[in-house]
Amino acid sequence: MGAAKGMNFELDDGQEAIVRSVARLCADFGADYWRRCDAEGTFPEAFVKAITDDGWLGIAMPVEHGGAGLGITEAALLAHQVARSGAGMSGASAIHINLFGPHPIVVFGTEAQKARFLPALIAGRDRTCFGVTEPDSGLNTTAIETRARRIGQGSGDGYRIDGRKLWTSTAQSANKIMLLARTTPLADCAKPTDGLSLFYTDLDRSRIEVRAIAKMGRAAVDSNALFIDGLEVPEEDRIGAEGDGWRCLLHGLNPERILIAAEAVGLGQAALERAADYARERVVFGRPIGQNQAIAHPLAECWMELEAAWLMVLNAAGLYDRGRSCGAEANAAKYLAAEAAFKACERAVLTHGGMGYAREYDVERLFREVMIPRIAPVSQEMIKNFIAERVLRQPRSY
Repeated sequence: MGAAKGMNFELDDGQEAIVRSVARLCADFGADYWRRCDAEGTFPEAFVKAITDDGWLGIAMPVEHGGAGLGITEAALLAHQVARSGAGMSGASAIHINLFGPHPIVVFGTEAQKARFLPALIAGRDRTCFGVTEPDSGLNTTAIETRARRIGQGSGDGYRIDGRKLWTSTAQSANKIMLLARTTPLADCAKPTDGLSLFYTDLDRSRIEVRAIAKMGRAAVDSNALFIDGLEVPEEDRIGAEGDGWRCLLHGLNPERILIAAEAVGLGQAALERAADYARERVVFGRPIGQNQAIAHPLAECWMELEAAWLMVLNAAGLYDRGRSCGAEANAAKYLAAEAAFKACERAVLTHGGMGYAREYDVERLFREVMIPRIAPVSQEMIKNFIAERVLRQPRSY
């Protein structure tokens, strides 16, 4: 647990170029665009098309299938810059699943599956969603009840899937789904993590009812409940071996935490920049309100905490890209980023006073959206459990 030697968090020239290029693209989608998407509940299709046309969806995908072959660090830089531009979680979430969601295909898919699935995702011809969470299991993923039963007597016949999923983002417009289901009943498994299988298949709307969930924020990107009734999936759409779905899923959990953390930091910085601008410009009692330490000091705290969280994001991403263990760092990055972003967004609203409640200043939208990284993809309390148990070697509490 000592200090690392020779650690350098400076971006190289290629990474700096990514940040500049994404910033230029995002500049074409200003506050009015995101305000309108949020108010109307409209998916940001124009933004996603621009990102896709520039090739960014394939940033961490293999070169041989049309991607850039870069790492989670570069994907995090992309996600961070999108959120920081003012797009917030609306912009980041619109592309989030396509950045990390296909990762099990990259790691565990056959060459035929990679060739069949990845180019269409990278080119934007396919859009996927992620079906894991269920109403009665929540964070206890091993307790999911969605079942995939073999069709026929032998291998090669495929599966019939029935069940429910919850909080599935982008399912309104997706044509593909990454779906976790039980292929062996829990009672017949030696461990709860056994008997789960992962599928990447067509989102067949004749067999999957997609029902939008009304929610407090990020109205531009839909969240949904899925009702799956007799979805037939060919065996060639299963990723990895039957019963190996938990291991396949785990390989994408750390990248997801890193990307969520990067987005949270960007969101918090967007709110902080707006608050700092307002504090310089707003004059009350004959002086800018930022001249008052009661305004300036909390903003300074927010800057320091966001910068510290960002360093943890880069640390976790670097470890992952070097093939090192990064579970503690990825979880810590998500925790710290979510907390720092929440504080920054709250402070941005308070700095604006009454106008912080007005849509025209955007900080109320960012404040609503900052709840997402505090809740998803895992709660802050579960991260504390992970660190206490895995890092500090405390007895498991649940």
